[in-house]
Amino acid sequence: MTWTFEEMDRMFHPRVVAVVGDKKDRDYMWLRSVSTLKGKVYSVQVNPEEAANIVAMGFPNYSSLLDIPEPVDYVIVAVPRHVAPRVLEDAIRKGVNGVMFFTAGFAETGEPEGIRLQQVLTDMARKARMKIVGPNCMGLFNPRWGLRHSPEQYYDDGGPVGFISQSGTHATFFSLVGYQHGVKISKSASMGNGIILHADDYLDYLGQDPQTQVIAMYLEGVPNARRLFHLMQEIGQRKPIVVWKGGQTSEGARAVQSHTASLAASTALWQAAVRQANALWADSFDETLDLVKALCFLKEPVGPRLGLVAMTGGQSVVITDAFAKAGLQVPLLTPRSYQELATFYSTIGGSYRNPMDMTPTSRNLDMVRRVLDILARDDNIDAICYEFNMGFSAREGMVERLVDLLGEFREAYPRPFLCVLSAVHREAEAVGVRQALAQRGVPAYPSFQRAGNAFRKVWDYYRERRERGATRPAPAPAGPVRPG
Repeated sequence: MTWTFEEMDRMFHPRVVAVVGDKKDRDYMWLRSVSTLKGKVYSVQVNPEEAANIVAMGFPNYSSLLDIPEPVDYVIVAVPRHVAPRVLEDAIRKGVNGVMFFTAGFAETGEPEGIRLQQVLTDMARKARMKIVGPNCMGLFNPRWGLRHSPEQYYDDGGPVGFISQSGTHATFFSLVGYQHGVKISKSASMGNGIILHADDYLDYLGQDPQTQVIAMYLEGVPNARRLFHLMQEIGQRKPIVVWKGGQTSEGARAVQSHTASLAASTALWQAAVRQANALWADSFDETLDLVKALCFLKEPVGPRLGLVAMTGGQSVVITDAFAKAGLQVPLLTPRSYQELATFYSTIGGSYRNPMDMTPTSRNLDMVRRVLDILARDDNIDAICYEFNMGFSAREGMVERLVDLLGEFREAYPRPFLCVLSAVHREAEAVGVRQALAQRGVPAYPSFQRAGNAFRKVWDYYRERRERGATRPAPAPAGPVRPG
């Protein structure tokens, strides 16, 4: 089955949500998650004690979906697996648009009863043409609509990143950790076993979604690989796609089978398909986040030559090694740049060959801006990476002023500009600084190695796009995120 954009979009924008089976030992997680919905929320719970608690929380409760006095768009199901078919039957009779099964214990168990029950749900849904998210998943996240699958997720404001995941944990963590890095979600789907809606269905939807400009996927195995890769090739002409494949080893493939009952194809086959689609391959959660961050905030790279600015001599060596090992170049500057630097830059305790060792001048923001401007004019430099060392910014107001300076420079500089945020003993403060930099369009990485790797992969991606004649994706807007 395939679905229209309108059919999928209604599920991501439900006017009425029903939560079936939420209870105290789960701390009423699902009701609390959708309490921010821009619409109505109903509960379905037959246990009198649970129902009383739910009503006390302010949610109307009914003993059946069929008793809810208005049409329901989206149902969240958290009941034992043997009850799931009865809930789906009621949802079909009610004319519900989509059903999400948090309920687990189906084919992923390998047990005959779990396999049988999953087939029952599949047959019922196909016959009724009912959209099923899951089972064994966390469902949908649309922050702008207040549709969440964790009470910790933000709401009211979203971003440009669509995320598709066969893991509920990865879907939740990507939204929460991404938020700490200034990366905001447009729409996210945790699909679990994916008996009706598969990765290709969500990709098709996000490819058409005007709020989504970058797409990332965590996949373990897909039933419709041909359609998925065709969509990747087509959508990838307009929107960057990052693929993180789970189960890359024989041991990991075995874990995939017990996690979502997926059959994992060979890693080499996946890598070849991703490369052919001109998507970006990621090997981990961190690399997925790093690449998405670069795609959201970096201006399009035009070359691999970096101007590097570090706060100490030791750091200047380490950042150079990191970027060189990533396959990037750290060239000497032009004679004109050296002449300009020589008029004010002290080499006592510092150096300005490239990398720039800013030890003598790191606390002088006027000097920082002069150095950045010289690098920006240098014909040997295609991009700039600046080490934002919070240990050198301890004076009151220094961090805020430096964030403003770097944001203003990023706006003026026509090429990519990124930071490495060295927090060391001030990690708690680093979250706010990363977010502030992201709001100014500056991606901040936690290490030189991660910054170098992300830039190299994104540079390769854009270079190959140009060679293939693909269109340039629209730049992602930066904006504040409201925590939920």
